[in-house]
Amino acid sequence: MKPSVKTSRRDFIRKGSLVAGSLALSPTLLSAACKSPDNTKKLGIALVGLGGYAGGQLAPALQKTKNCYLAGIVTGTPSKAEEWSKKYNIPQKNIYNYQTFDDIAKNPDIDIVYVVLPVSMHKEYTIRAAQAGKHVICEKPMALNAADCREMINACKKANKLLSIGYRLHFEPHNMEVMRLGQKQVFGKVTKVDTGNGFVYGGDPNAWRLKKALAGGGGLMDMGIYAIQGARYTLGQEPIAVKATQEKTNHELFKEVDETVYWELKFPGGQKVTGKSSYNNNWGFLRAEAEKGTFELEPAYGYDGIDGKINGKPMQQPNIIQQAAQMDDFATCVAMNKQSRVPGEEGEKDMKVIDAIYRSLDSGKWENIG
Repeated sequence: MKPSVKTSRRDFIRKGSLVAGSLALSPTLLSAACKSPDNTKKLGIALVGLGGYAGGQLAPALQKTKNCYLAGIVTGTPSKAEEWSKKYNIPQKNIYNYQTFDDIAKNPDIDIVYVVLPVSMHKEYTIRAAQAGKHVICEKPMALNAADCREMINACKKANKLLSIGYRLHFEPHNMEVMRLGQKQVFGKVTKVDTGNGFVYGGDPNAWRLKKALAGGGGLMDMGIYAIQGARYTLGQEPIAVKATQEKTNHELFKEVDETVYWELKFPGGQKVTGKSSYNNNWGFLRAEAEKGTFELEPAYGYDGIDGKINGKPMQQPNIIQQAAQMDDFATCVAMNKQSRVPGEEGEKDMKVIDAIYRSLDSGKWENIG
């Protein structure tokens, strides 16, 4: 998601209110979405954090979902609470702030909590939501590091609640076709993957995304995670090592976080896999070469307008409301007590790669993953 100013949460943080499965080899990856059982009530979702992504993508998508609906909100800004209540007809009893968040445990209207906060807050609110008896969707990147991811996974398991990560592209037809072509080796073994994602940052220079303590990193965490995902779900394998380099042209804006990062991933199958991320380049592609053909996506990772080619010819897949498909699928999985195709373990795997990339940037050497 692209940057937006989230003053209420930044003020909240500044005031010190914080309380201190295999991806591609799993058959669930390529399976159809969980089928909704007949006569199942819509499940209520509460959005935690009402920034640009929640307001611009998730809330509108929840007006199009079949298995879930926008039942509640959590915000530190009273004016936002009032605005959202009127716009989406949310009753006052389903509106919380960060101090009253744990009272959500008593609310039967809310089945799922969707954490859409700065990355540094993902762990805390995922764990608190699970302890409150709610299933959880956590936006990507899952946490500041893989160790935090493991704590979140364990907490949800202990509470017997499902955890899913906001990987909308696992429900997007073009990307799903790339998964099928690569993992099923439709054109033989994939021999090369090149992918990149980024945009030219023009937002608030004081935004949380540019603060290492809040975001964990820059373009790599925010944009690069899509490219890492793309390589992983194209090949259906987990990378074992990485070597990375970076460049920075705007040292003042990106003084705390990375601007542009390049990496090479080593996979068990020996494929040549390269990737890049940036807050200063408009990238968004995934290209794969196989023994008997090629396939690619460009644009690859956006909210709409995704396009692709197979052996140079149009892929002919539809564009959909990705977030609606993602949330509908999780709601159905909750209703059926089925694991999401993008569980917490999926977010942990990406963070293991990102942790290793940052180690490589420091060491200048190949770093093992995991």
